[in-house]
Amino acid sequence: MMDTEYRSRDFAIFIFARFLASVAMLVQSVAVGWQIYDLTHAPLALGLVGLSQFVPMFVLTLPAGELSDRVNQRYIFASSLLAQAGCAGCFLALTISHARSVWAFYVVLAFFGAARGFSGPAGQSLMPFLVPRERLPRALAWGSSTFQAAVLLGPVLGGILYAWGAEAAYGTCAVCLALGSMMSLTLGGRRPGGSPILSKPLARVVEGIRFVRARPIILGAISLDLFAVLLGGATALLPVFSRDILHTGPIGLGLLRSAPAVGAGVVGIALGRRPLERRTGATMFAAVAAFGIATIVFGLSGNFYVSLAALAVLGAVDMVSVFIRHALVQFATPDAMRGRVSAVNVLFIGASNELGEFESGLTAAWFGTVPSVVVGGIGTLLVVAAWAWMFPPLRRVDRLSQIGT
Repeated sequence: MMDTEYRSRDFAIFIFARFLASVAMLVQSVAVGWQIYDLTHAPLALGLVGLSQFVPMFVLTLPAGELSDRVNQRYIFASSLLAQAGCAGCFLALTISHARSVWAFYVVLAFFGAARGFSGPAGQSLMPFLVPRERLPRALAWGSSTFQAAVLLGPVLGGILYAWGAEAAYGTCAVCLALGSMMSLTLGGRRPGGSPILSKPLARVVEGIRFVRARPIILGAISLDLFAVLLGGATALLPVFSRDILHTGPIGLGLLRSAPAVGAGVVGIALGRRPLERRTGATMFAAVAAFGIATIVFGLSGNFYVSLAALAVLGAVDMVSVFIRHALVQFATPDAMRGRVSAVNVLFIGASNELGEFESGLTAAWFGTVPSVVVGGIGTLLVVAAWAWMFPPLRRVDRLSQIGT
């Protein structure tokens, strides 16, 4: 089988490798969050978990995208997963040695963020080379729903494993990430084509940024998600809600972390069977607005089951927004630019998760946990209104298939 041909097994292998990596990352997130809060009892310490990952991701993501346009993305993706497995091994060693310094955990998290800075652009830019263009919307939907399945399984598994012992959680992460790395090396599919690369790396990074800036649909979509996640994300504070407000243990924390994936998984399966075809721009704005409302309800809730329901709705509408954004970016990007555009996308979205965690921890330390979440949800609604006015081309997008043709 030639490298230029598509193989059905490649997409399945890639999705499963990314599933294992996502499960591992979420298991580790639960374990690290609970362990650091147990050591410090400070919401700001949870915010620093996000900041320690954001800084290296911010520095490395754009160069990683440029690299992904020059080097086989399969090797970059596999190497980054292997580096993340090494970080999980470091967390395991810190736990076994009964380390009490929280800064040692932040150092490992910084290396973990650096590895994610490379895996994000490589992984996102790889999918269009594994499936034909006409199958891309369904592939994106199935990829998103598989990720949501990982979001469902990972936190629950993380809570259960941490209840057994942090060593079990970190050991499982290391194994899953190493296995995902090995699987990624077996991927085939077509390779990027085009003329030889003559420009310097920095000039190519700038070229990718200019490409995004010149296209209001792409810029509007990824920046809308950026501010929605930055303001409306309450994930970093779930250990506080679980322990001090809803009064549950590590398993309850795992259930809270998994609740968004329940709604997202149902919506993802529906999109995989029948992708959105009309009024996709307006639908994206409505989904992000619903995300803000669900965030407010979660922040005000003092009942565990109401909180679970709010998080499930939050995940469902977020799935709609994520699917549309991914599809818009992929359809509007030529092959030669996929790595760099994916890097900008990852920088806006992936890194914003970590920066959003820091923002949540900081505002919770200043104003209190509940007010910080409620204000974040209100801020999301204001962003939706502002972006609907600033990016009318995005609001008017109808069919995804018309983008980039």
